Amino acid sequence: MRRLAPIVLLLVAACSSNEAPLVATDVLIKAPPPGMTVSAGYLSLRNNTAEPIRITRISSPQFGSVGMHETVLKDGVSRMIALDEVTVPAGQSVRFEPGARHLMLMRPAGELATASLEFYSGPDLLLAIDAVVTR
Repeated sequence: MRRLAPIVLLLVAACSSNEAPLVATDVLIKAPPPGMTVSAGYLSLRNNTAEPIRITRISSPQFGSVGMHETVLKDGVSRMIALDEVTVPAGQSVRFEPGARHLMLMRPAGELATASLEFYSGPDLLLAIDAVVTR
């Protein structure tokens, strides 16, 4: 498994500190299995501000859609539920990982070597990252 160093382009107004308000690390984008049109994405998002940051949408030009999901256990059955938003608390991190909160990347545009992800809060672009796609 290949891990990436943080690759961050910040497209939001700078805060008072020298750190970017929202930073992505440990980005891992899985390629869809052969014959499948869905894959998963994992990463950590760190909020370096004194206010919560709400992620309301994630998009990618390499996928038809990207959704935020969480795996939950209900009545002894593991299920995925779609999340309308994810809040990264002030000064804390939120992890997207296997078996918990994660990204669902649907309908890839062909064979992928890299993927770009754009994170939004309402209409505002907060963060854009690029990642290597792994098998």
